[in-house]
Amino acid sequence: MASTCALLCEILIAIILPPLGVCLRYGCCTVEFFICLVLTILGYIPGIIYALYAIVFLDRDRFYGDHYGELA
Repeated sequence: MASTCALLCEILIAIILPPLGVCLRYGCCTVEFFICLVLTILGYIPGIIYALYAIVFLDRDRFYGDHYGELA
């Protein structure tokens, strides 16, 4: 889990530029980033809402846990 300071910085970056906040959390070639990018292009407020949702509520360990690379 990220520290409180790192989480606060990600939230502030997500409010200023939503795709950048999601990119820092998940990477630039992920579904979360592209959803946030499209929502930000369509409207700034939906981009902010999704970025905050992705940063605060989505658990990346559920998707990218220890067993993620052991599929083969």
